[in-house]
Amino acid sequence: MNAGVRIFAAQRYRLSTLTLRSDALILVLRGRKSLHAPGQRFDAGPGQAVLIARGSQWDVVNDPRGQACYEALVLAFDDDMVRDVESLTHAPGNAAVVGARVVRVDGELDDAVRRCLPAPNVKLSDALMRHRAKEVLLLLAERGHRLVSTLGLDWGERVRRLVSQRPDADWNVAALADAFHLSESTLRRRLQSEDLSLAALVREVRLETALGLLQTSALSVGEVAQRCGWASHSRFSAAFRARWGVPPSVVRT
Repeated sequence: MNAGVRIFAAQRYRLSTLTLRSDALILVLRGRKSLHAPGQRFDAGPGQAVLIARGSQWDVVNDPRGQACYEALVLAFDDDMVRDVESLTHAPGNAAVVGARVVRVDGELDDAVRRCLPAPNVKLSDALMRHRAKEVLLLLAERGHRLVSTLGLDWGERVRRLVSQRPDADWNVAALADAFHLSESTLRRRLQSEDLSLAALVREVRLETALGLLQTSALSVGEVAQRCGWASHSRFSAAFRARWGVPPSVVRT
């Protein structure tokens, strides 16, 4: 289990309509992070973080702002973590985070976030990593920043999670139905009940995975394309730019 990643950007870029699949905390170390939505804007610089609720959608700007690069630590919290912390904290006066919120980061919270990203050569158990991520959630709750869990997973989210494990696989209705131990007709009905297209879901997961790999790994654009199911570098670049509003080469830089 890897609760956190480190993100760098050598130049300013803007990502269009990024949907958060998990609750997340983004601690800015250098440069500036901006979130934009109709009628809303949140900006965070060094010493600040942005707490973002699952399911919200934003245009995201990563900007070095005169520094050598933009740098941030990103922690994602799954629903089980959020639910566990809810059972341990009870502060009715704390308004739940809806959308996003800028958080001032003191020394204690900063240390807790950094402990969720151990050095590359340090191997820690999943149990310890989850414990550290929950510590961050508890510190946030004590400071008045409360996240709220959801009730179960809809079928769109189930498909997203499965496809994200192997984004390069040839996902079709038959393969997914077999993985979920359902008939093809049943899976189609369940997706249709949520007004979802399987092809659109698979494409979105692949592009979200590609974005994450470009931001957090040393893989080339071509390697990312292959890992996310594109045989053609040019088609991947065109799809990436159409979805996020920026070419993959800019994010890779």
